[in-house]
Amino acid sequence: MSQIKVTKCPIEGLYIIEPAVHGDERGYFMETYNQRDMEENGLNMVFVQDNQSMSNKGVLRGLHFQKQYPQGKLVRVIKGRVFDVAVDLRKDSKTFGKWFGLELSEENKKQFYISEGFAHGYLVLSDMAEFCYKVTDFYHPGDDGGIAWNDPEIGVIWPEVVKKGDGYFMSDGTPVNLNDRDRNWPGLGETHKF
Repeated sequence: MSQIKVTKCPIEGLYIIEPAVHGDERGYFMETYNQRDMEENGLNMVFVQDNQSMSNKGVLRGLHFQKQYPQGKLVRVIKGRVFDVAVDLRKDSKTFGKWFGLELSEENKKQFYISEGFAHGYLVLSDMAEFCYKVTDFYHPGDDGGIAWNDPEIGVIWPEVVKKGDGYFMSDGTPVNLNDRDRNWPGLGETHKF
């Protein structure tokens, strides 16, 4: 019997995965990945690499994609909270340019599977967050692409983010923190499509 609950998102190719968590007064145990459970739920991807990052509150990473070697990603948060977003870049998709987002946290233990053909990004909502993800292809230097995180054509609604003057801030005054690359990605209309 499967130890996960899989929910299809409104955009085809996106899935919320909730593992069974077994807890008692000592703590908890859960399987963070089980190939058999995934296959029983129609998810037959093969992962080749695990990644982990740590970011402070207000850090926004994304929206990233790979141009020639697209990666499927199974993402989760092991410490803190993030708002995680996927944008459909599949040019023949009826949901091209649409986005879906959800909160991932150490408390809810949800995982988010993002198929190949999507841009991906996240905003750290807690003081810090540790983010883990499995990918279906290896990293290829020079294959990175991106879309502006605040492109009005896409219209992602990032929680707790407000514009003040020329900058963006969290509701508590923490600046939204982007690196130069993420600050300068083009909009959807200028972006590579799969």
